[in-house]
Amino acid sequence: MLKQIASVTTMNLRSVPQRLGSSSVIVVGIAGVVAVLLSLFALTRSLSGAVLATGSPDRVIVLRAGATGEFSSTLLVDAVATIKDAPGIARTDDGKPAATADFVAAVNLLRKEDGARAGLAVRGVDPSVMAVRPEIKIVSGRSFTPGLRELIVGRSALGEFQNVAIGDEVLLRDGRWTVVGVFESGADANESGFMTDSATLLSAYQRTAVNSVTVRLTSPGAYETLKTALTTNPTLSVSVERETDFYRRQSQEANQIFGLVGIAVGVFMGLGAIFAALNTMYSAVSARAREIATLRAIGFGATGVIASVLVEALILALIGAVVGAAISWLLFNGNTVNLGDSTGSIVFKMQVTPALLLLGVLLACSVGLIGGLLPALRAARLPVATALRAV
Repeated sequence: MLKQIASVTTMNLRSVPQRLGSSSVIVVGIAGVVAVLLSLFALTRSLSGAVLATGSPDRVIVLRAGATGEFSSTLLVDAVATIKDAPGIARTDDGKPAATADFVAAVNLLRKEDGARAGLAVRGVDPSVMAVRPEIKIVSGRSFTPGLRELIVGRSALGEFQNVAIGDEVLLRDGRWTVVGVFESGADANESGFMTDSATLLSAYQRTAVNSVTVRLTSPGAYETLKTALTTNPTLSVSVERETDFYRRQSQEANQIFGLVGIAVGVFMGLGAIFAALNTMYSAVSARAREIATLRAIGFGATGVIASVLVEALILALIGAVVGAAISWLLFNGNTVNLGDSTGSIVFKMQVTPALLLLGVLLACSVGLIGGLLPALRAARLPVATALRAV
């Protein structure tokens, strides 16, 4: 049986150059499916990675009860003081709580690539922010001075937006603020915006309430102690969430949108590729009807015929998968993407990982297998006498 399968498959593959036009339909169709789906999957995973990188299991974010994000949350000064005095919070070197009360504003700036306007987050933080977020490092210039209209810009934002380099001035609500430094924070979401002194930013926007309080725990196990102390305090109405859980929830919302788009695109393009494969393989079977009938007449079994058609479809699908994966990797791997709206942007690099490439190959094989199955069964059931008379 194995010898028969090898013989028939070899004969089929040798005839592929004679059917190059029809065979290329499968390759092109599957290459398109793989390239588009890998690009969408890479976009979703890279976005999730950038958002999730912002969270840490030893940090907790406190929002107003019922708020789904920072922009919908407000915490008054008295509440902030109570939160910072709660048990379970680590201390800085000078004995102060490792906590930062953040106020988030937004400014519209021009992108370098196309000159379009996009929102950029301006995060006001406490001077103790470095103790809460040790991943933040000043890589150029210096940090902002509390009380002055100074900003530090994330490295990702620096590469994407115009006029945000050290020495440039950014127009906020009450005037111009000077960029004095560049920071990096592990390519997370914070690196896609500005940071400045929270009290100065609140004064400029004439606000008296912050959006959130982020604290660093004495240990990851201190979470329940802190949560119990804050949620049972009758003077507070807050939600307490591990930072990792908070950003995972934020990333899931974006994943749902891109996931629906990916499913819709994948279904339509996948069906098109399957029909292309069906048409091509049916044509191939019809063109080789005499050969298949002759083989059956001299004793070749149906298994060899089925296997030969499926192998041909799978090989063409694999070629399409390689082409599509190469297109996706060359065009999108390492590309910087800027997603956002008027409230802020997130800048990240797309990564077409080996796991995604393997997924593309598996998808292509599935399409090839489905597209080749019915023609293979038709070839196996082809009546020998009818086929020989018809040619």
